[in-house]
Amino acid sequence: MAGRNGRTVRDLRRGNRAAVLRRLYFDGPMSRFELAPATGLSGGSISNVVAELVEDHLVEEAGTVESDGGRPRTLLRVAPSGGHMIGVDVGETRVRVELFDLTLTELARTERPLEHHGYDVEVVVGHIRDGIAEVLADTDIAPEQLLGVGIGVPGIVARTPEQGAVVHGQTMGWDAVPLESLLRSTCELPGSVPYFIDNGARTLGQAELWFGAGRGCRNAVVVLFGSGIGACLVTEEVEYGRPLEWGHVTVQVRGRRCRCGALGCLEAYAGAGALIDRWREAGGHPPEGTDEETALAALLAAAHPAEDAEADPVALAVLEETAEYVGAGLSDLVNLFQPERILIGGWAGLQLGPRFLPAVRRYADAYALRHPAERVSIDLGKLGPDAVTVGAASLPLADLLARGGRRGAPGQDRQSATG
Repeated sequence: MAGRNGRTVRDLRRGNRAAVLRRLYFDGPMSRFELAPATGLSGGSISNVVAELVEDHLVEEAGTVESDGGRPRTLLRVAPSGGHMIGVDVGETRVRVELFDLTLTELARTERPLEHHGYDVEVVVGHIRDGIAEVLADTDIAPEQLLGVGIGVPGIVARTPEQGAVVHGQTMGWDAVPLESLLRSTCELPGSVPYFIDNGARTLGQAELWFGAGRGCRNAVVVLFGSGIGACLVTEEVEYGRPLEWGHVTVQVRGRRCRCGALGCLEAYAGAGALIDRWREAGGHPPEGTDEETALAALLAAAHPAEDAEADPVALAVLEETAEYVGAGLSDLVNLFQPERILIGGWAGLQLGPRFLPAVRRYADAYALRHPAERVSIDLGKLGPDAVTVGAASLPLADLLARGGRRGAPGQDRQSATG
């Protein structure tokens, strides 16, 4: 029966379950006594909801805590074995696949390189398929136990009723690739297991928002630096973030040709591949026959050598110029969105790291409006190179939490969970 506001008893029960489950997930362990004021539910409702969640193996006891003059109170927590998720990072040099329990503790992982095949669709789909099979075999987790497979990819992800998630990745040569339907026809997973496919910067943003340096922040931008550049805007209005094609803002009119085909994009100056190319063009000597991660490490070592060695002035100049481009790009984000925090992640961002940040902050302050610039912090993310896979795995987790621990059919109410 629906109430005056259109909500049914089932909706209310799901909302109550979701409130308790989320509170335990992010703030637990907690007692029933603590859950009541934390969720706004009555003691009776808490008892009923907790009993249901325990019966569903989503919540378990986690010891006791002394109370003021009364009996010890039982603590409750989310049960790690209550479900399993797979996170996939379709990166620029590899496909990384990780299996997690319900508390996002890693249980198994595998990686497969991409450098010799680029973003060939069949190769990427094959790596995801084989990686899923491998991590499941390593742990004896039955496919039916999966809450879902989350996948972070470069590019724009659109959803269609017929094909599910379709990826528009201009910089990697993907023109409306029906990735979800390709995986469903290739992977040996039950049809009941949903796929959650989203932009990699968005999955990175969700990971940092929930578990990293963005926790407790009302308005943040998380940027991803690799071969390419992306960003995710997280606000109170859009809880799980909005992906931004920030790497393709124009920082130089009639400038360098970007991978997307346009001229003067930020990515054409500050993406890892472009940064190494600019070092070579300026007279530097990147190691031949190596991947971008190795070449970028060589650039940093040349600019900041050990102890008594002399720094390479060419490498230093390239990094300083890159810091100015990045700072100018960040100033656009500061002026447009006035975030509390900007967090930098991605393998290249983490490699550039602390040595690079002071110059980036200096240029961002110089190019941004004074009022928002004084109120933003610019720091590295906390989750390291696994942030995209953690964020991807959190997509099915978000779906479960939004449903109050109830599993749904693939695609059903998906946007309620992921924004």
